[in-house]
Amino acid sequence: MPPAGPGEDGTAIVEFVWLALILIVPLVWIVLSVFEVQRGAFAVDAAARSAGRAFALAPDEVAAHRRAEAVVALVLADQGAEGMRGRVQVSCTPFPDHCLTGTSTVTVTVESSVTLPWVPSILGEAAPTFALSSQHSVPIGQYVEASPTAAGTR
Repeated sequence: MPPAGPGEDGTAIVEFVWLALILIVPLVWIVLSVFEVQRGAFAVDAAARSAGRAFALAPDEVAAHRRAEAVVALVLADQGAEGMRGRVQVSCTPFPDHCLTGTSTVTVTVESSVTLPWVPSILGEAAPTFALSSQHSVPIGQYVEASPTAAGTR
């Protein structure tokens, strides 16, 4: 191998450092963003499952909606997603107005979003977010004990 020309000593290390910065920094950001989205997805899924269970076990519909909202906030905080806000929607089939009636199915949908980490403000004022949604259905048992208000008091 011929010796390096004058003034070329150490250029390989400089080129390696620049190449590493150009490739590794975006790769680390992508990996961290994927981890953040995955953590949010697990949190939203657990929140939908827990909210469905809490709704189905409530004594009446007003308490059921309150419990579902409270459980979503609690589960999101428990999963380490304190900044996430969950929006809860409840739908019931085949009785849309009477969710806790036997043989109905309660479907709870939780929607939220995750803010991607380390986005510089030079790219815009609003940080980019990734929308997340999860749905869980809970069947209400056919042989559900009727509450005193529904069956009438004796």
